[in-house]
Amino acid sequence: MNFNCIKTVLVAATAMVSLNSFSQDLIARQAPIDRKLKSVDSLALQKQIRAEQAAYPALSLYPNWDTRYVHAYGKEAIVPESFTINLTGFHMPTPSTRITSPFGPRWRRMHNGLDLKVNIGDTIVAAFDGKVRIVNFERRGYGNYVVIRHDNGLETIYGHLSKQLVEINQQVKAGEPIGLGGNTGRSTGSHLHFETRFLGIAINPAYMFDFPKQDIVADTYTFRKTRGHESVDPSTGRMAKADEGTIRYHKVKSGDTLSRIAAKRGVSIDRLCKLNRITRRTTLRLGQVLRCS
Repeated sequence: MNFNCIKTVLVAATAMVSLNSFSQDLIARQAPIDRKLKSVDSLALQKQIRAEQAAYPALSLYPNWDTRYVHAYGKEAIVPESFTINLTGFHMPTPSTRITSPFGPRWRRMHNGLDLKVNIGDTIVAAFDGKVRIVNFERRGYGNYVVIRHDNGLETIYGHLSKQLVEINQQVKAGEPIGLGGNTGRSTGSHLHFETRFLGIAINPAYMFDFPKQDIVADTYTFRKTRGHESVDPSTGRMAKADEGTIRYHKVKSGDTLSRIAAKRGVSIDRLCKLNRITRRTTLRLGQVLRCS
């Protein structure tokens, strides 16, 4: 083999080594770029998710965003077997501690919230961060009212306001004024009607909020899907027994008597009478709601 041939082979080998080194260098330099691009993509995705969550709080839970009706879900809603609601970051809707009418049957119909004594013009604020779904007036019901959907899955309703201070689709923060106390709609005196709902299901606000102490009962509340809806003791996470706070109801149907209802619901007739402030001689009416525990 002559010198020129050897020289050619050496040059080719050197070129291959250099090319391989250059390729390795390119790969090494590309790695942090790829990581950076992935980071950018991740940040963009996170930003998009946050934007969607802000636009439609609890989007993964609710089937629609209806700005007309309080009870807008019906069979469209897929109610989970259980769901933990985060109560941190709360703000009491009013500093008033006086409950004038509790959650439960009232005047032969269901009272799906509780009433807090406020004066006309008192400031009412949002309980949690969220987005205003409804600002409306109902002459035979809520009067001037506001509905807010929150990031934690709850919806809160504020009724009988003298004035609303927010607009539909407005983002609000916990503690931000949303209305003024009043006496509008089906009301016999100035007060705030306050409801807490999960996928349209009314939950007694007293299970979550301690109004006399102006605090929450616990950091979380666990909703559990059962026959109808029963309470979960937030301090233990267990289904509450009748004497621990669970309230069960029975809607009177054709053929119902106190004895039949008592037997069906596992409660004595005397207990049934005491809970509903009636006697054994009281005539039951179709559609009447009786408390059973």
